[in-house]
Formats: sequence, C-alpha cells, structure tokens
Amino acid sequence: MDEPRKLQKDFASVELYWLPLGAGDASHCVRWNGRIFEAIAARRRHRQACDLYHSALIVHLGGDRHTIEMAPAWGDKQPDRGVISEGAVGLPWLGRSRFFRYEIRRWRNGTIPDIAEAVASPQRLSTDIVRARRLLDLVPAFPAVTWGRDELHAGEMWNSNSLTAWLLARSGHRTDTIDMPARGRAPGWSAGLIVAAVQDAATVVKATQAQDPHAGDLAQLLAAPR
Repeated sequence: MDEPRKLQKDFASVELYWLPLGAGDASHCVRWNGRIFEAIAARRRHRQACDLYHSALIVHLGGDRHTIEMAPAWGDKQPDRGVISEGAVGLPWLGRSRFFRYEIRRWRNGTIPDIAEAVASPQRLSTDIVRARRLLDLVPAFPAVTWGRDELHAGEMWNSNSLTAWLLARSGHRTDTIDMPARGRAPGWSAGLIVAAVQDAATVVKATQAQDPHAGDLAQLLAAPR
C-alpha cells in the first residue's frame, strides 16, 4: 500500500459541533420557544438566561465521514440518510405520527443541516481509531426514549445533547474538557452522561459476577431502569 493511501486508512477524528437552537428555522418558532423555555428555567433557578445549543458529531474514519445527530423524522427527505432508530417526541403515543418522531442518524458521507451556523466549532476531541470506531458502533445501542422527557430518571430531559454526551462518554472520550460556547447551555447533556455512567458501571459489575457472587445484586440495581 502506498504512503498516501496508508495515511488515509489510518486517519481518524471525532469532531463536536454546537448549533444554536433553531438554526435554519425560517419561522423562528423553535428559537422563540427555546428562549421562553430558558427564561422560565433561569427564573426558577435564580440565574441568568443562557443561549441554548444542540450538538452533533462528525466522525472521520479512513476515507469516510460519518455525521451523527438526532433530527426530526419529518425533516430531511433523502432516502439514504443513515437512520438507525426512531423515538417519540413529547409523549410516547404521539410517536405514531412522523411529525412527533425523531430519528437517530449515522449517515456515511452525509451532512449536518445548518452547519454553517455552528458556534465555537468544530472541536476535535480525539484522533484515536479505536475510540472513533467504538463510537460509531455504539449508535444503535442509544436508548431511544421519548424526547423532552426524563423516562430514565436522569434528572434532565432527553434530547440531541443526550445522544452526543452518551456516545462520547461510552466510547471513552473525555467530556470534562469540552468547551461550551460563551454564555451557552446544552439541556440534556448531563442526562446523557449520567445514563452512560450507570450503564458502564453495570457492565463492569456484571463482568465480575463470576469472581464475586455478591456483585450480582449491585449489577441488577445498576442495570435496572431508574
């Protein structure tokens, strides 16, 4: 194999993008609803209101680029857009309609709509091939529970930021060094980290059951829905 092709095969990177909530929304409905939501949340917690962001990932592996994001099921109409799974929006029964469904995309050589509006992006989080491949492999395992609710009892709503944080944490990337845009906030991010930590802990405990029979009860506790 010649040197340029070998370098391409061995190349990997994981990049994080922060997109303002409502980017590309011509009606500005999402953006204004987000501002109302944040104003109420800030008042309840006695803090200043922040700018809200949602996140997406681009993973380069070899000569391919994979875009990973949570998006409305009624949005992009391209048939081959890498849809891995779907979930309901707002309430589980609303998911019967595609207008109240989201989809998880792992889109090979795909695009992120409105990426031109990304702020403080991209942030390259790693160039490790093993972690990049593991992140891609984990996408189908993401818990596709109801968007905007806290069905996993993580203390925060489940959304696109939960997807990004969950994937990064479970694939072994450091999340404590990630920079948010100035005055920015990413609702749902902590939920993704918490659920990932619980699942990772349950995996470790289950792996020790053969050596330690007393680990069984703890494994069941960690693995059970919260």
